[in-house]
Amino acid sequence: MSKNVEVYILSGFLGSGKTTLLTQMLEQEQKNARKVAVIMNELGKVSIDSDAVPENLPLAELFDGCICCTIQEKLESTMQGLLMNQELDAIYIETTGAAHPIEVLDTVLSPIFANQLTTVKIITLLDVLRWKERDSLSIQIRQLIREQVKHADLLILNKTDLLSESEVASILFELQSINPNAKTILTSFAKIPEYSWRQVKQIEKDSHLKAHATENLSLKTFVYQFASSIDLDEFEDWLRELPDSVYRIKGYLNLKHTSSIYLFQYSYGTPLYLKEPIKVPLNLVIIGENLNIPLLTSQLQKLEETL
Repeated sequence: MSKNVEVYILSGFLGSGKTTLLTQMLEQEQKNARKVAVIMNELGKVSIDSDAVPENLPLAELFDGCICCTIQEKLESTMQGLLMNQELDAIYIETTGAAHPIEVLDTVLSPIFANQLTTVKIITLLDVLRWKERDSLSIQIRQLIREQVKHADLLILNKTDLLSESEVASILFELQSINPNAKTILTSFAKIPEYSWRQVKQIEKDSHLKAHATENLSLKTFVYQFASSIDLDEFEDWLRELPDSVYRIKGYLNLKHTSSIYLFQYSYGTPLYLKEPIKVPLNLVIIGENLNIPLLTSQLQKLEETL
């Protein structure tokens, strides 16, 4: 079973150059003898870009849907299978052009295996020509591209050779107003410096659940692993005391007075428990703004200590 695995989510609208970028990333990984796997998502039912992945690398292809919404469960099960059956240093996920990176990130942070991941970074590739001409696109596509920019840890501006220096500078200014924290690379043909994406710092993500772009909610993720069963009533007392800045919780619980494990979901103050038929790690993933992780850790530990 793999531990300490890096995950890189390749985001960007159609035609931005994600497959070209992925190809050179994999070449560098193989050059450095690192063990990596690839997950490629296609909206249709056929493979399009799988030839870009060397035959000796584990490849999982997910068809007929988008991993950020309609086939999230397939992504989760695929990730679990790779982590269980392969010894890996990194997993690369090439999303469809229609994917929202935060929804993919949310699935990747599954409580089943979140504690096996050392870092999960979003790399957004932006076609500067498409950005320049974005007014010709539908409102929905413009908003999607903006979201892909907004949540990037690394923002790669591709095809800059096709614009003047002043045009590139103007676009860069616009993008930095949307995402001032991302590391930015200007490039052509998706060529970037060797291992530059591994040196990028993972930044806190702004919430995509809010309608107003001016509301910058710095989200953090905390993973806690239970070692024993807990009391349901005490757990729900803890839930009622949580601050409003905890937006989502998901994970698995072993409740006292029952031998069953339950999948737990919590969103907007509403808990949901579903009986889980198989044995899974008792991980709990908490997502919120300005989380007090030491306090949460202490509170969850007390739940386990209760006789």
